[in-house]
Amino acid sequence: MSALKWLERHFEELICCTCLVIIAVSVFSQVVARYVFEIALHWTEEVAAISMVWAVYMGAALCVRERFHIRILIAVQSLPSRFGRYTIFIADLFWTFFSLFMIRVSWDYLAVLWKFPSTSPSLGINQFYPQTILFIGYTLMLLRLVQTYYLWYKDGANGLPGMLEEEWDEPAPVNDSESQG
Repeated sequence: MSALKWLERHFEELICCTCLVIIAVSVFSQVVARYVFEIALHWTEEVAAISMVWAVYMGAALCVRERFHIRILIAVQSLPSRFGRYTIFIADLFWTFFSLFMIRVSWDYLAVLWKFPSTSPSLGINQFYPQTILFIGYTLMLLRLVQTYYLWYKDGANGLPGMLEEEWDEPAPVNDSESQG
């Protein structure tokens, strides 16, 4: 069970890090092949591009889980708690509808790619498989958004959903040696 818990907590990070390693190895291989062996590796650019897209969508899902997406938090936190909650709820509701819309659009897009397959120029793989990240990414973002609200409600619905206390809100620790001397 702990392996499942670890995977739930680090799934996006694992995929992102793997994709970044693949990008680095691909680009490095291309540089070495061109400048040391004077040959061109055609597959490296395509592998790096696919990995970059996967890393971006997994990173977006990671940001949903960690609540790191761009928001004007100072403005929201300066509002009374009730209005701050409404602001976050409305923003997340729009985000939910957008994710649902994109899940539907990506599903239709994948259906077309499945019906009319096309292959990538360098790797020769069916484009359906790398393009599944659209559906996977938006579905994972939606699931992480729902998970945020579930955990927030389960923990007593205090504060804003999924928001941690920021560092500037915490009192500074007192150094005992300075206070005694």
